This record gives sequence, C-alpha cells and structure tokens, in this order.
Amino acid sequence: MSRDSGAAVTFEPPLEGEPYLLTPGPLTTSASVKRAMLRDWGSWDGDFRAMTAELRRRLLAIAGDRDGTYDCVPMQGSGSFSVEAMLGSFLPREGKALVLVNGAYGQRIAQTLDVLGRAYSVIDKGDYLPPRGPEVAAALAADPALSHVVLVHCETSSGILNPVAEIAQVVASKGRKLLIDSMSAFGALPLDVGEIPYAAMVSSANKCIEGVPGFGFVVARKEELQGAQGRCHSLSLDLHAQWAYLEKTGQWRYTPPTHVVAAFLQALQEHTAEGGVTGRGARYADNRDVLVAGMRALGFETLLQDGWLSPIIVTFFNPAHPKFDFQTFYDLLKARGFIIYPGKLTVVDSFRIGCIGRMDAAVMHRLVAAVTEALKAMGVEDATPPAAAMNERAKLVA
Repeated sequence: MSRDSGAAVTFEPPLEGEPYLLTPGPLTTSASVKRAMLRDWGSWDGDFRAMTAELRRRLLAIAGDRDGTYDCVPMQGSGSFSVEAMLGSFLPREGKALVLVNGAYGQRIAQTLDVLGRAYSVIDKGDYLPPRGPEVAAALAADPALSHVVLVHCETSSGILNPVAEIAQVVASKGRKLLIDSMSAFGALPLDVGEIPYAAMVSSANKCIEGVPGFGFVVARKEELQGAQGRCHSLSLDLHAQWAYLEKTGQWRYTPPTHVVAAFLQALQEHTAEGGVTGRGARYADNRDVLVAGMRALGFETLLQDGWLSPIIVTFFNPAHPKFDFQTFYDLLKARGFIIYPGKLTVVDSFRIGCIGRMDAAVMHRLVAAVTEALKAMGVEDATPPAAAMNERAKLVA
C-alpha cells in the first residue's frame, strides 16, 4: 500500500557504476551528501564547532527532547563503539543488566558486557521471536539486582521490530533504567522521549538519517551523563568525558570525522525536508511493502509474519530449488546494480534485503525485476522455501 511520505523527494540514480546498497548500513546516500564531503574542515575551528553544536541540537529535536532533560554526545567510530560507550558509561560496575536477545546484535551486547566485566542475565528468544513485556516484568521481579534493561530496537539479523514501547513501559513501572540500541531504527521509527522513556539510546550516522559511516551518537538523560563520571572502562569511549569536553569547549576530545559530520548535517537537512521521522518511516515502509509483495509473487517467503516485519530490512528464506545458490544469486544481482546482504540465521538458510537509504518504491520494483532475471539465469522456476523453513516460521507467536 502506498503511503504519503511527506514532502516530495527527488531520487537521483547512484553515481555512474555505483550500485544500490540494500543493506542495513552503510547504505545508498544522496549525491548532495557525498558532495558535502569535498571540503576540508579544521577540527578546532569555530565553523566546525558550530557544526557540532547544530548536529547535537538537531538530533535532540528528532529524539523529542522539549525541556532540556536529555543531551546528545557524538562518538567517533562505528555504531558498536557507541554501544560499548553507552554500556561502559551508564551501567555501574556493581550494576546488573537484563539483556533482551533475539539476534546477533543482542548477542553482541552480551559479549560486550562479558569483556567489560559487568554482570548480566539474558532473555534469549532465538533468531526471530520478540521479547514481550510480561516476561521482562517477571525477570525484573525475580531478580532485584537487575538495575538496567538493554534492548535492540530493530534486530537487523532477522529484520524484527521489537516492541520498544511495551518494554519501556514495563521497565519504567519496575523502577529500572532502559538502554536502547536503536542503531537501525532511529530517524525512521518513533522513539520520542516523551512517549518512550529511556536512560540512553544509541544510533549511528550511516543508518536512517542516511549519512556515511564514521561516528555514532548517544542521546541520554543529563543526570545519567553527570552520574557517569569516572565509571567508564575506557579512555576514548568515556561518554561523560566526551560530554564534559563538548560542553566546555564545543570540541570533540579527539580527532573528529570532520567530513562525515559535514555529510551528516546535509543528511539531516534532507531528513527534515522529507518530513522527519514520519516521512522517512513512511517511505521505508512503502519500500518494504513493494519488496515483500514482489518477492512473494515469485514464491519467496519472509522469515517473519507481517506483524513483526520492520521497514528497515527483510529476511527471506532461500528457495528450496536445487539450482539456487546464494553466491550466484548475489553476483547476478550485483551485476544488475543491487547489493544485498547474506543471512545470519542459525537454523535455516536465508538472505536479507534492506529497505533504507536513498531509494524509493520505483527502485524496489526494479529490484524485483532484477531478482526475476537472476532466478531465470540460474534456472530456478520456483522460489518457494523448503518445508523446514516454513515450519520454523510457524513457531512465531502473534
């Protein structure tokens, strides 16, 4: 179903020879975002300090901070750097986290806590079931030592959109603190602090804002930032120290990714022009719907039932047809201008196709046509998945 995605947006094709990146980031960016990186900036210069201040202000506006309760701290590196910074800065060394796991990125959070030496317990729902409020409430009631809950907003290893509002309500009602990895959702899916209370949230430049890789950012309550002094395990990932230095000088503590920041500011302008979270999310949902309908018409099936499909990335089962080979399929699509993502499931073979980035429904129609051509080239007449895959999907609960 087509949706109103806000202001009219022009989708120029990628630069010559450049494919569409149908991944959860890095992703296809606009030509104007790329052009923003053509100028050099002095990291201590007043112009760049003003750019950093604007970046922080705009991100807080997207997060819905209306009374100055929260602040935004950018952090050099990939998104995982910022996740580790959030965990190491806000989870006290004597604290204990409840990690909600249903994919690779929840597992990475647990692995990070292992390295940090922080106590934690896990609710592991496997590859594709969502954590639900009642089981989180039960876990918190059973273990008073649990001080924090850590949730992945959109688990891109499966494409599942976790019920963040439901979890946030439970965590708040139990007097605990919520840390959210919204790496692949912030900017396209609602995460307003006035409606979904959290202690801190982390995301990245190269996801739904449609910038390029180079830094992540943490939106956190100021009282959490103030209380994090001296807590972090790391010199460079210390969010309190980064925040305090930004507040004092307007500068990043260590060399910032200046060109990436410039590109991100252009991406933020385009995000606003499209209608913000509402407009961006509507376009991505439209991309998903066109993709899923077209792929199902060819016989493909999604890992998730419709109620849990995110507008970020969709996991499809590999066809049962003996002539289907993922690497061949990947190469045929790349030759036609589309780069997809391999699957990360442990039980059945799958692949993933992203719905985010500078592309619209017309591009998704072209992708489905390219998939049709690729199947024909492989001699795959039917993309129906094996019965075992559908049996796994049947385990999903409403």
